[in-house]
Amino acid sequence: MHNASPLPGFLIERHRRWRGELQPEVNARLGELADDGQSPPSMIIACCDSRVMAADVFGAEPGEIFVHRNIANLVPPYQPDGMQRGTSATVEFAVKALKVKHLIVMGHFGCGGVEGCMDMHCHPERESDLTFVEQWLEILEPRVEPVLQRGLERQEALRALEHEAILLSIRNLMTFPFVAEAVERGELQLHGIWNYIKDGILEYYDAGQNRFVEV
Repeated sequence: MHNASPLPGFLIERHRRWRGELQPEVNARLGELADDGQSPPSMIIACCDSRVMAADVFGAEPGEIFVHRNIANLVPPYQPDGMQRGTSATVEFAVKALKVKHLIVMGHFGCGGVEGCMDMHCHPERESDLTFVEQWLEILEPRVEPVLQRGLERQEALRALEHEAILLSIRNLMTFPFVAEAVERGELQLHGIWNYIKDGILEYYDAGQNRFVEV
């Protein structure tokens, strides 16, 4: 006996409306993808925040971008310990099986995970029942103190930590041997972007300038 409940009526209605409004060209494309499989040239690692439209900011069509989402768009370091690791498995599949050419880490304005990490660092005495969340945010925690030492106001510090989460994830991606090898062979490029969800502003990290630049 499974504990799954029937799908709520409002979701059923929304699905029927979406299916009825599909343009013929989109429907045809979905048919092609169903028959031929996927071969997206790009992957995005984004936050699971419901406000973030990861592939939409590039006007992506079905099958064009492989998307993985987690709290605060974090990538852990390479750790082949035999444990079940969702983000690492997804990166492995994208690079080894799909052979994506571009791997993009996408952060965003107002990230609750980033703010939670800062609060966790600043108030270690507080009680929380978000055990899994806090264990995950430990990936970013070492970057909080360097940001705080910059003497920024809270909102500026949060934006800086959102940027740090992106750069940390890119550094951690390079600890995966198959990622580093693909980058060195020129078969894969890593990118960092930050999205201001209110105005749709997109920034990308420019290594030459060592800062995020608006598109």
